[in-house]
Amino acid sequence: MADNARAKKLADLIREVVAEKLQRGIKDPRLGTHVTITDTRVTGDLREATVFYTVYGDDEERASAAAGLESAKGILRSAVGAAAGTKFTPTLTFVADALPETAKTIEDLLDKARASDAQVRQASSGATYAGEPDPYRKPGDEDDSAE
Repeated sequence: MADNARAKKLADLIREVVAEKLQRGIKDPRLGTHVTITDTRVTGDLREATVFYTVYGDDEERASAAAGLESAKGILRSAVGAAAGTKFTPTLTFVADALPETAKTIEDLLDKARASDAQVRQASSGATYAGEPDPYRKPGDEDDSAE
């Protein structure tokens, strides 16, 4: 079993090699320049690597890029094996990263919260207190003298 530092180093190397190979070494028009490698994770035994990617574009371009990555998996694994110099080259699994969709959802929720805060601020702009400005009793009030 490899230590976590070695798995992290290998994951970083895989991310760099795959990104470089996608940019310069693969001539598939489905991949182009709109595929971005966001993260890579390697299992503790260094046998499997998961490569997370995002695609700039619509659903059709995402599906096309996924098919392109699957077809280029062997070339990318060979490039990783040559760069890593390890006894066993990890198998690559490509997973579309959900980060952009999650960020969009969070932005939408923050916009709703801002709108709600603005409504509350507008409704409370001319409001006054229901009671006196200072509702607490103080020594010397006339209500304390009834003994």
